[in-house]
Amino acid sequence: MKKISVVTPCYNEEENIAECYSVVKEIFEKHLPGYEREHVFCDNASTDKTLEILKGIVAEDTCARIIVNARNFGPLRNNYNGVMAATGDAVLLFLPADLQDPPELLPDFVKLWEQGYEIVYGIRATREEGWLMRSVRGFYYNILTRFSEIQIPPGVGDFQLADRRVVEAMRRIRDTYPFMRMMTFECGGRAVGIPYRWRARKRGFSKNRLSALFDQGMNGIISFTTAPLRFGLITGFCAAAFSLVYAITNFLIGIIFYHKVAEPGILTLIVASFFFGGVQLFFTGLIGEYVLAIYSRVREKPVVFERERINFSGATTASAETATSDKLAEG
Repeated sequence: MKKISVVTPCYNEEENIAECYSVVKEIFEKHLPGYEREHVFCDNASTDKTLEILKGIVAEDTCARIIVNARNFGPLRNNYNGVMAATGDAVLLFLPADLQDPPELLPDFVKLWEQGYEIVYGIRATREEGWLMRSVRGFYYNILTRFSEIQIPPGVGDFQLADRRVVEAMRRIRDTYPFMRMMTFECGGRAVGIPYRWRARKRGFSKNRLSALFDQGMNGIISFTTAPLRFGLITGFCAAAFSLVYAITNFLIGIIFYHKVAEPGILTLIVASFFFGGVQLFFTGLIGEYVLAIYSRVREKPVVFERERINFSGATTASAETATSDKLAEG
């Protein structure tokens, strides 16, 4: 019997976690009866009753597992650590506790996987969210997919079913801040997409703050494209060329009309100084983002530090540091 793993990261999801578990269990019983179920819940140090509810679930269901982090490591690291702990022949990389990505697509994902596709991904064709956020997300993913060396359709998130070979290939990537939605395509394999409607959250509120979304977005751009650096190079060249042309033009105008080359251009110099100073600061900060990414990888910190594991082959505790060390050794 083949095993299908489902990974659900959670942080303060006491209103949604029980429904998420029951919906997945019902889908396996009705539509995937020939498959073994593994549901991995990754608790990111919740402060509400989420962990209490999860412990009640795993006490009655040996197919459910819990990873409890020592502190909040953010959604990307938390989710990736859960995927690395999953043992299925295929792994649904991300199923949100609030079910904004529809779990009812899982049987279709599995069917395509059985046909030989190693990556079956969902495409957020439409979104139940405000116009502003929908536009910003659309612009970001268009930029990311257009300039990345890895070509994927816009709207692809972490809602993907990946074959065990792909998951093991992801394990070899030494990245302390993983961006999974692109990592699967970086590993390669036959891929197919299914469009769907991304639903609005029914209960509770998103724990992703604007600053966290910006951080995750920059991580994706820095990790999978060098376009910002190339853009900086081109911008610097164009600015230098424009400045040279402008200087020659002002020199000629001063000689012909004013018979001198000084006073009329003072305001221009002040404006130009502020402009080019701002450009330099912008691209210095951009380079700093790449340096920061290099720094974090050189340190080789574990993705997360775990406090506890429950229902993992009888072991109730485990160290994420050990798991990461094993991963680096295998790589």
